[in-house]
Amino acid sequence: MYSHGTNAKRSTLATAAMLAVAVLLSACDRDTSDLDRYMEDVKARPATEIEPIPRVQTFERVTYAPQGRRDPFTPDQRSAGLMGLIEETTEPPPGHDRAREPLEDFPLDSLRMVGTLELGGTRWALIRATDGVVHRVREGNHMGSNYGRVVDITESRIQLQEQVPDGTGGWMERSASMSLAE
Repeated sequence: MYSHGTNAKRSTLATAAMLAVAVLLSACDRDTSDLDRYMEDVKARPATEIEPIPRVQTFERVTYAPQGRRDPFTPDQRSAGLMGLIEETTEPPPGHDRAREPLEDFPLDSLRMVGTLELGGTRWALIRATDGVVHRVREGNHMGSNYGRVVDITESRIQLQEQVPDGTGGWMERSASMSLAE
């Protein structure tokens, strides 16, 4: 059994829905003269030529004959190392048997040269690490995470020789430098 209030609500909702549909339908305008004008303008335009379909370029088939060449689908040692397919280094790093120096705990780009000083004929460079401590280094000291050895110190620059993996299981030398921070 339904109560009288429920039926009244349903009829009110149905009336409101029909009224909304009527309003929406009355908003549609049957005047399409602007659309008809636009279609006439488009049809009156001169026809343009359609470009011909480009010819498909055919390629000459070549048969690969290795005859002593390496397989092009197998990476060589250097490429494999760069792509991470082989272990990056198999040899221990140069100087791995020596005691590490304090500045080797920091990447080279995080260290800042803040000055130089000369004591007893030896030139020292002053280096500030990210922990705020200022260290002094001279030729032969090591710094940076790539086994960098200080090879020259001028008033405004430090030259280093770093040892970096070569991608084939070995090591190669690379020059690096650090300038006096402004």
